[in-house]
Amino acid sequence: MEFDPYQIFDESVPFEEKALKVFKYQSENNPVYGRFCKALGITSPVNIAEIPLLPIQAFKEKEIITAKKKLKANSYQLFLSSGTSGMQRSKHIVVDPDLYKQSIFDGMWEFYDLHDYVIWAYTPGYNSNPNSSLVWMLNALIEREDSGHSKFLELDKPLLQNEIGEIKISGKKLMLFGAAFGLLDLANGSNIDLPKDTIVMETGGMKTFRREMTKQDLHEQLAKDFGLPLEQIHSEYGMTELLSQAYSVGTKWFDCPSWMQVSIRNPENPMLEVERGEEGLIGVIDLANFYSCSFILTGDKGIMNAKNQFQVLGRWNPKNLRGCNFLIDRD
Repeated sequence: MEFDPYQIFDESVPFEEKALKVFKYQSENNPVYGRFCKALGITSPVNIAEIPLLPIQAFKEKEIITAKKKLKANSYQLFLSSGTSGMQRSKHIVVDPDLYKQSIFDGMWEFYDLHDYVIWAYTPGYNSNPNSSLVWMLNALIEREDSGHSKFLELDKPLLQNEIGEIKISGKKLMLFGAAFGLLDLANGSNIDLPKDTIVMETGGMKTFRREMTKQDLHEQLAKDFGLPLEQIHSEYGMTELLSQAYSVGTKWFDCPSWMQVSIRNPENPMLEVERGEEGLIGVIDLANFYSCSFILTGDKGIMNAKNQFQVLGRWNPKNLRGCNFLIDRD
């Protein structure tokens, strides 16, 4: 009997059992991942540690699709990573957008009561950026919320005190999403008082032409500029190539939803994990990526603590990936 991808949300089934079933299906029905596993000589892992992680670079070089038959044109959602003109961008073909939508909602429910929140997004709107997985996610959250106050904010315009007042009257809390330095610009350009229980959700984008900051410095600055306690500045960790997100809820450590796991890998040999507290490459198992690839080696540097929480320490220098052989056919 074929594995139902929506079973990934069933917490009564052990994670490893689900992961091994997803591996079997993807290694047999995803040509790129199947070749990668065969090149490594791994076709029948008996535990999670033996499952190979596909280097994220593959999403720039190949179409990473798990399917038993060829997809029809316009039958899927295409997400593209950000990048300037002429830059090679990652492509993520999402066969089942409803699976992505459930991973968004169920994932956030593990950390937040969505009934309580109005969603404001300080990003380009959906119509201007339909190939952004982040914008798609925010659009889904905005459409789900029924107060009428959730929306994409106009860029380069200050927040309005009367709109803040309407949220206070509604009895709901505000969750404000935005990229790191967009949020800094918004805070500096808006002389208003946010509701005291506002959550600011920073979604990444730490690099800027102006300067670079550590995440801790960024969060301290956002807390100061928005007039909020530091523990109300949260972070989301996701990427174009994934369909799930991890969250840091007022701390510097990220937690994953129940169908997602992170490990820290040895950059010289990504089949091996490093010791807790050591820096390495972030590896992700995202079972919601059922129709793509659930087992991904990112280009991010991180560490993990004894509670299986992780920190993101920036990008790993590709020159240091001497032991990371991509083994991806380039036909």
